[in-house]
Amino acid sequence: MAILIKDEDLSAAQLTENELRLEIAVLLYQKARFSLGKASRFAGMNRILFQKELGKRKIPVNYESDDLNEDLESLGITTEPNDNLNRLCL
Repeated sequence: MAILIKDEDLSAAQLTENELRLEIAVLLYQKARFSLGKASRFAGMNRILFQKELGKRKIPVNYESDDLNEDLESLGITTEPNDNLNRLCL
C-alpha cells in the first residue's frame, strides 16, 4: 500500500518526507502498533538513534521479548526453551 501526500501538504505541515516518516513511526510506536525495531526501520534510522529521539520526546522505551529476539538474532544467537526459561545458545 502506498499513500500519496502532496508536497504542498508537507510544506503546510512544515515537515520533510523524513520528518513525516519519523512522526508516523513515533506515533505507531507509542500506540504499540510498531515494535522498536519496526519503528526505527520505518523511520529510516538505526535503533540507537530512534531510542535517542524517543528520549528527547520523553517517550519510554518498551523493550519487549520480540525486540530481544530480534537483537539476539542479529547477533547470531538463538534461544531454546528450557523449563519455561530461555537459555542462550551461542
